[in-house]
Amino acid sequence: MIDRESLVRRHTIEITRADPSTALTVGNGDFAFTADITGMQSFVSFHDQSAAAAEKRLALNTATMSTWGWHSMPNPDNFVLADAMSTYETARGPVEYPDKFDMTSTFGGDVPEKFRAGSWLHMNPQRFDLGRIGLVLRPAPGGPPEGDPSALTNAHQRLDLWTGVLTSTFEYAGHDVRVRTVADGHHARVAFRIESDLLATGQLSVVARFPYASDNFYRTSDWTRPQRHTTTPHLLDDRSCLLARALDDTEYSVRLDWSEGHVINSDGPHECALATSASTLDVVAGFTPGGDDASARGSFEAVHRSSVDRWRDFWTSGAAIDFAGSADPRAVELERRVVLSQYLTAVNCAGTLPPQETGLITNSWQGKFHLEMHWWHAAHFAAWGRPGLLRRSMGWYLSILDSARETALRQHYAGARWPKHVGPDGRESPSDIGSLLIWQQPHPLYLLELLYRCLAGAEREKLVREFAELVEETALFMVSFTEEADGVHHLPAPLVPAQEFYDPRTTKDPTFELAYWWWGLEIAQSWRERLGLDRDPQWRRVQDGLATPHQKDGVYSAVASEPYLRRDDHPSMLCALGVVPATPLIDPITMETTLLDVRANWEWNSAWGWDFPVMAMTATRIGRPDLAVDALLMEAGKNRYLPTGHSPQIGSMLPVYLPANGGLLAAVSLMAAGWDGSDTECPGFPKDGGWTVHHEGFTVWP
Repeated sequence: MIDRESLVRRHTIEITRADPSTALTVGNGDFAFTADITGMQSFVSFHDQSAAAAEKRLALNTATMSTWGWHSMPNPDNFVLADAMSTYETARGPVEYPDKFDMTSTFGGDVPEKFRAGSWLHMNPQRFDLGRIGLVLRPAPGGPPEGDPSALTNAHQRLDLWTGVLTSTFEYAGHDVRVRTVADGHHARVAFRIESDLLATGQLSVVARFPYASDNFYRTSDWTRPQRHTTTPHLLDDRSCLLARALDDTEYSVRLDWSEGHVINSDGPHECALATSASTLDVVAGFTPGGDDASARGSFEAVHRSSVDRWRDFWTSGAAIDFAGSADPRAVELERRVVLSQYLTAVNCAGTLPPQETGLITNSWQGKFHLEMHWWHAAHFAAWGRPGLLRRSMGWYLSILDSARETALRQHYAGARWPKHVGPDGRESPSDIGSLLIWQQPHPLYLLELLYRCLAGAEREKLVREFAELVEETALFMVSFTEEADGVHHLPAPLVPAQEFYDPRTTKDPTFELAYWWWGLEIAQSWRERLGLDRDPQWRRVQDGLATPHQKDGVYSAVASEPYLRRDDHPSMLCALGVVPATPLIDPITMETTLLDVRANWEWNSAWGWDFPVMAMTATRIGRPDLAVDALLMEAGKNRYLPTGHSPQIGSMLPVYLPANGGLLAAVSLMAAGWDGSDTECPGFPKDGGWTVHHEGFTVWP
């Protein structure tokens, strides 16, 4: 039995200096607070991601975000999705897709007239920063606030992954400061215990600052428009204050509770400052959607206890894997990445909505989620024996089922077509890529199948009944999407494959998507049998008739139309046997040749963080564990993991990238637990004496 506490705690994160690219997050899947070196959000400009991007350096915002915190800018032109449509000629006749969008608009550039509607619809709604809670440090009583973290000395920050407690210590103006930061395990609440003699001298106070929302790619907040929002304080008693927030049509409330002290004058209309004459100050901030506060008084002890309980339950449930005793020097690093990725995905990817690629930390793509990434964020929860963390976000698909049906109907398809780039309302966002992407379509089926494998008895039956309609409608779309020619069923243009750089008007039969179509329909057929129904004969005809993936020189191409294969971005054809289990469409020997070709000839600096787990999963299923480990630990620009566990991509554009973390966990679970019919213990790890692998609690993959 693995000593889980020892396993987790040997990867405790420790930071010893302020770095704009380094920030640590506490949270619970639906709420997250990201802190700077002080354990709070004290140096906002130092972590300004937008300013860093302009200077081409890496930085990470320190925001407070939730799954429910969404805002839309005013829409005086009453833009609707039809305003962003272009017409494509298809076998079904002319079809309109919402593709009128220019990405430069999300970075603050000028928007050409023809893209104005698409840009507004793409950037709204946006997730917003609920507020920043930080220390105000002054070199002397009444002096100017400190703006540079370099004034702090002997800084040390420690995130105890086992309990979720962030402890930050430093010296300032000759005095020690200690801050403990914890997030509630179940509610949008964060608490701080601040200890320093500087509190009593007036050189240290606490301030909560509230910005306007931002629709910029790099920003979670806009501090330049105080007139666009309101903050209305209500003193509840001598140790509690309610702040009513309104940003256009969005309302929420913030309740501040403190142990001793009082509210003091602050510098701006959207600030609330606290001071005390004691040497210890506890502050609790609770955030609630809507205009009224529904929370009770919070205490540091209660939030601390909730955090400790939540993380103890997390780490002692589900799976664990331990590489201690391995001779391969890379084992320590792989174990570190695995432990930190579990923490990061539990904080950012385990909420009631599908996750965003940068989680609840920063606001790439305005905080909207990309459904083709849902698998990479969250499939591992089921494989690691924590199905409840995946189950939380699956109900959202049911909430937008009618919208998905309308999209399919508008495009002359049956069933439900799932969007790519989307917010909580389910309305797809205009995009010349997203509106034509298809590989997210089988994702709900695969995710549900993984959940099913984790359950038993009545819980299985409940899952099957609850999602029966979703499975049926998803399969109906997939069947109607195919086009038959001479008895062969094709995935036709217009489409965009997972490797997104092919002409949507001419691209057809992508290798990965063909295999995924077969596998998705197989899941849907099994779901029918679980409901006591016969397999659908039309679905079977499509499965049996799917086009054979294109090959060239004995290697699978990405697509079956010219140019067949580009050697940059995602080597997506590898997903066809690795992410997807064995199907009649894919030959394992050809896939091994393809994997070897990709390893030798791909432009790896163009690959993304989840592409390395893809290679590992493919290598595992074809019996090449040596290549699996090499893939996970390949030295490449987008396969590095910072001390925080984050894997930044594209320079300053994506300072964190959660699909890399989730993909790593999916790959490691396959490498350890195998799949139905695999007969080798730990099939993804070499048997050369370099690896000692202890694991428990995994769910076997399909």
